Amino acid sequence: MHLFGKYLTIYLYLFLMYGCQSKQAETKDVVESNSEVMDVNQDDRMTILCFGNSLTAGYGLDDEATAWPSLLQERIDSLSLGYDVVNAGLSGETTSGGLNRIDWVLSQPIDVFILELGANDMLRGLDVDQTKKNLSMLLERVQSRYPEAEIVIAGMLSPPNMGPAYESAFNDIFPALAETYDATLIPFFLEGVAGDPALNLPDGKHPNVAGQKIVLEKVWSILKDLI
Repeated sequence: MHLFGKYLTIYLYLFLMYGCQSKQAETKDVVESNSEVMDVNQDDRMTILCFGNSLTAGYGLDDEATAWPSLLQERIDSLSLGYDVVNAGLSGETTSGGLNRIDWVLSQPIDVFILELGANDMLRGLDVDQTKKNLSMLLERVQSRYPEAEIVIAGMLSPPNMGPAYESAFNDIFPALAETYDATLIPFFLEGVAGDPALNLPDGKHPNVAGQKIVLEKVWSILKDLI
């Protein structure tokens, strides 16, 4: 099964994008910021937790308010829905890193869990089975702690230069997890954004303000039927 064709540019884009690693100071700021957001959530409101890497953290944006989780909060508020959106994205995050911090993030009750992790593992050539195992353990912790929470999985794609066997195995992770954990799948999180210079920052790797809006619409098209 091949996904080369019209998605070749997108694959190469992903390969470049996930090479970015966060600086230590940026990581500290993100964690502290997320902690503050979680602390101010009120008990009578429901929570949407966005758990991922640089795509969720809003890496490279001048204003955190233009990242898609913040735009999601604006959309929800405009519709007078009782949800708080928590941005738990961390630039450079791998699945093992996510697994290590998930218990801390789950210290507050959640109602919707959006998972966007895995591509950094792929770019490092990490074992696909281990990546899938890490994500499975992470999702099991979410379901064990909050069995009624809705789960959304943001799918990613491997570039063909990783080899056909790796590409196929990696791309199969996300649909398989969605089926196993009764989650809703976004087949390709960056569809409509990847590879378009007009929708990305000057580094050509991360969605700009306009690109973030398209990512929001991709997430909202799935989320609106779950809340």
